[in-house]
Amino acid sequence: MSDFLFLALLFWCKTAFASPDPQELLARSDHARGGGLPGIEWEIRLSSRNGNRQEEPQRLFVKATDDASVAETFEPSRFRGSRLLQVGRNMWLYRPGLSKPIPISPRLRMSGEAANGDIAATDYAKEYEASSGGEDKVNGEPCFRLDLAAKNRSATYDRIRYWVSKERTVAVRAEFYSVSGKLLKSAQFEYGNEIEYRGRRIPFVSRMIIRDALTPAETVMEFVSVRIEKISPAEFDLGQIE
Repeated sequence: MSDFLFLALLFWCKTAFASPDPQELLARSDHARGGGLPGIEWEIRLSSRNGNRQEEPQRLFVKATDDASVAETFEPSRFRGSRLLQVGRNMWLYRPGLSKPIPISPRLRMSGEAANGDIAATDYAKEYEASSGGEDKVNGEPCFRLDLAAKNRSATYDRIRYWVSKERTVAVRAEFYSVSGKLLKSAQFEYGNEIEYRGRRIPFVSRMIIRDALTPAETVMEFVSVRIEKISPAEFDLGQIE
């Protein structure tokens, strides 16, 4: 074999088996959590506990598009009609009786270990800069590990370590850090749902388990009744939230 052919073959092998672009991989994994989709609806059921103390369960209905989402509370009954609106990097809370929605931070806790930003559609590719952290295994499953750095302070977390399945291209584990590098909490993801997107069936998150880094506090988010649906822009109009 000539030197030229050998070098060409070597270059092809390196290219063929190179790790995918981290930002592109992150964008693809977002689809399984509602990000980057033209329109999607689902119901979230939240349950939180800290040791023997159990918080009141919550049930919300979420509508989301590429860069916006609105979550309406159905349970508990005293919060019925409350809405959490997210448009781009901004978020507002409305509750019956308020004269108008109030701006809030995606970082504030909504229930247990779940932050407000965890309820919205996940569009990490827009909120974070991804870099490769190498390869790893999670429960025996080969994964790419991504290190995510927030592009601005409006992101839900400052830094995230994110494991994306090589085979399924979905996130299977996450660790959330402060800007100083302190581990705040971790999450595991399950994918018992499926949606059809661009002519193919792809998995969609069915369960997210969030655990505090220092205490036994744990929040379980279940995603049910998921469907692709065209959503009117009026659903995300701040002036129409009432």
